[in-house]
Amino acid sequence: MKVTKPSKQRKALFQAPDHIRRRFFTATLSSELAASQRVKSLPVRSGDTVRVMRGDHKGFEGKISRVDRKEYRVFVEGLTREKVDGTSIPVAVHPSKVMLTSLNLDDKWRKKIVERKKAAAALEAEKMAEKKPQKRLEKLPEIAEVREKAIEEKAQKKPARRKKRAAEKKLSEKTEAEPQRAAKEEKPRKKKRISRRKLAEQSEGEG
Repeated sequence: MKVTKPSKQRKALFQAPDHIRRRFFTATLSSELAASQRVKSLPVRSGDTVRVMRGDHKGFEGKISRVDRKEYRVFVEGLTREKVDGTSIPVAVHPSKVMLTSLNLDDKWRKKIVERKKAAAALEAEKMAEKKPQKRLEKLPEIAEVREKAIEEKAQKKPARRKKRAAEKKLSEKTEAEPQRAAKEEKPRKKKRISRRKLAEQSEGEG
């Protein structure tokens, strides 16, 4: 169950052990670097070249000079700001706001991590390439047969049903219309009653 209380989330973040804390320093690789290394993301290290992607210093590129694991921040060479008294201080950047443009592979353990990820990506690509065409080739004839059968069944069934329904409708309309016509013919026309006033008016007009 995930913790939803903010105080507990902050406590877990700032009291996390190193093997979990390392994950929070992960940054994405640039498209060119990702294509060459076949890796999408890696935790940043001192010596890596990064580009700031968000914030006031967006677009700034430089090498990482220091990684602050306690406060979850990285410091880039040349990225500074001036204080009121005129002195310049380095600006801390969160790892999620940077993108790796080149890797520092001096560490043999990091080289092994990158090679392992490359091998895993290559295996996945091979598996996907093998699976997709086979599935499509197997399914295509089956789908075509099923479609043909469905079309034939529709062609056979639909006309007969439609004709029956149309004939039934006509018969029901005729049966309903016949008694109404007979009733109309039987009813005699009522003579219109003329009021006394109108009769008096008519007699006066004639006189």
